[in-house]
Amino acid sequence: MVRQYEIDYGGRRLVIEIGRMAKQAHGSCTIRYGDTVVLVTVCRSEGPATGVDFLPLTVNYLEMTYAAGKIPGGFFKREGRPSEREVLCSRLIDRPLRPLFKDGYFNETQIIATVLSVDQEHDPELIAIIGASVALGISDIPFEGPIGAVRVGSIDGRLICNPTLKQQKESELDLIVAGTGDSIIMVEGGASFVPEDYVLSALGFALENIKGVVELQRQIMEEMGRPKMEVAPAPVDEELRQRIDDMVREDLKGALTIPVKQERYARLREIKTELLESLSADFEGREKEIEDIFSTMKYEIMREGVIKEGRRVDGRGPRDIRPITCDVGLLPRTHGSALFTRGETQAMVVTTLGTSEDEQKIDALSGWEYKTFMLHYNFPPFSVGEVRYLRGPGRREIGHGALAERAVSKVLPGEDEFPYTIRVVSDILESNGSSSMATVCGASLSLMDAGVPVKGHVAGIAMGLIKDGENVVVLSDILGDEDHLGDMDFKVAGTQEGITALQMDIKIPGVTPEILRDALYQAREGRLFILERMRQAIPSPRPELSVYAPRIITINIKPDKIKDVIGPAGKNIKSIIQETGVKIDIEDTGRLNIASSDEEAARKAISMIKELTQEAEVGKLYMGRVKRVVDFGAFVEIFPGTEGLIHISQLANYRVRNVRDILREGDEVLVKVIEIDRDGRIKLSRKEALGRHLPKKM
Repeated sequence: MVRQYEIDYGGRRLVIEIGRMAKQAHGSCTIRYGDTVVLVTVCRSEGPATGVDFLPLTVNYLEMTYAAGKIPGGFFKREGRPSEREVLCSRLIDRPLRPLFKDGYFNETQIIATVLSVDQEHDPELIAIIGASVALGISDIPFEGPIGAVRVGSIDGRLICNPTLKQQKESELDLIVAGTGDSIIMVEGGASFVPEDYVLSALGFALENIKGVVELQRQIMEEMGRPKMEVAPAPVDEELRQRIDDMVREDLKGALTIPVKQERYARLREIKTELLESLSADFEGREKEIEDIFSTMKYEIMREGVIKEGRRVDGRGPRDIRPITCDVGLLPRTHGSALFTRGETQAMVVTTLGTSEDEQKIDALSGWEYKTFMLHYNFPPFSVGEVRYLRGPGRREIGHGALAERAVSKVLPGEDEFPYTIRVVSDILESNGSSSMATVCGASLSLMDAGVPVKGHVAGIAMGLIKDGENVVVLSDILGDEDHLGDMDFKVAGTQEGITALQMDIKIPGVTPEILRDALYQAREGRLFILERMRQAIPSPRPELSVYAPRIITINIKPDKIKDVIGPAGKNIKSIIQETGVKIDIEDTGRLNIASSDEEAARKAISMIKELTQEAEVGKLYMGRVKRVVDFGAFVEIFPGTEGLIHISQLANYRVRNVRDILREGDEVLVKVIEIDRDGRIKLSRKEALGRHLPKKM
């Protein structure tokens, strides 16, 4: 049976259809917004995965090029490995869903969102989140949703629900918010220096708009949903738990006060090893159960220290920022470099400047897109003292890089002011929490060291939360343990003026607007502290680019002169490039970017271009070459590509009967421009150019 449900969502119809497609999946639906259509399916394995104590959830978001009426570019004419956008959208779907599966559910689960049609106006990733919630809701998978998702924009101070792609380009705010209708679970987005209060109002606006979609899903689940699987957390042996508590609680408390990460981890491993050895005889074969109880106890003790004592694992108070050092200009041959260290998290960030040839060309559903700013994040295994095969960037690396790129992009100069392609690479050398925010800080320092005229420094900070009943503590600059064992991971980046990017994942219900307000303002306090440390290292961009960076000089010519620069079959431009070694980028508007690491060569190329594109000026003298002689005068090339006519009457201060008595083809002659008519025809005079120096007729 095919059923359709619809709702007005942001002034447009959102239609959910169940029962037509993918009926063998455990749950499926198609969801349509405008002419954008996404099919979302969910499947699970028959039994729980063996040997795991986590939810083995995989989310795949797929953009089919046929959705936009396109054939894939490249040699292989079919979709290949996921693009960065597909990876980011997969994460966007995963993050709000993952906390809502029932404890004890460990079946392999896969969600696939396939974009079937796209209309260039409505976001497929937004409705894919809603579709995933619907598919899970009507399946027998123990999902404790539903959730809704909304995009919030802002134009001229007015908040907009689900802005179109065109509106998004004009918006000063771009947030994707997912929640249950009562509380927010996830936020992802950027802003143009927006204050904290405005972000809070946008989050409240998002929650109000989500409620209708959530209510519609509850109706769908009631009418179409299957009974949920019965799962329960593994029972805890209270006698064993108490015995472990008696044996290791005090040792754990001591270990969780060791401020150095590797020393703390070594002590925790030692305590666990001793515990397993002590209980091996009495509880043979129950090692996994013992380890689970040990982990739960570690979780409880860490949280108790924060709630009851206001003391964190490394000894800081809730609002304290770890020690910060900022070093710039460390690498002699790079265009810009910075080493940002905050506690035990360290990022080496390098800026490289390139030309238009280095732009990233992306074959997107909306058409070819070009990126002139790229930020890439790498997380090598040595950063956490591990051994691991080196492979390409994973979902985490792509996600962290995209967040930092969004944060920093707001302070970059416009292309007219700085016509470079910019690549920033962040290599994490040490990690103990918030390496993505260290990347933001390091990128800002590195860009200034490279001489990029950014508007100001950008800093980022990760906020955490420990909530136990009515007891709530917001943590600034969280460690890796506080991220893993806490209730919230809230990353905020921005400048002195306001927020440029934020990302929030909440693991528990009941995070009130008041808690979010406290977190945002505490984040601002921390951000301003970090910005001051960064300004002490380098207060403003360097006045000059690195000597190893290319120099790009921009000139403008009339569009109709482009053909003169290029020349027949590219003859002119090839000659300039061959003689000077520069790179030349020509835009249809007549803007030319000349790039070279040798400024003198660039200046020479500009001189050659100006010679090709110069225009005649009335009253100016030129040394020209006779190209053709006709009965009524001579055509003279005054500079390459530009000719004028010397009428026979303007050849001399006496009457000339035959032009060839004065000039022949190939002669050089001094002429003066005496007129340029409305059609652009140039009239020249040899008589006026030579004036009194012109010989008299013999």
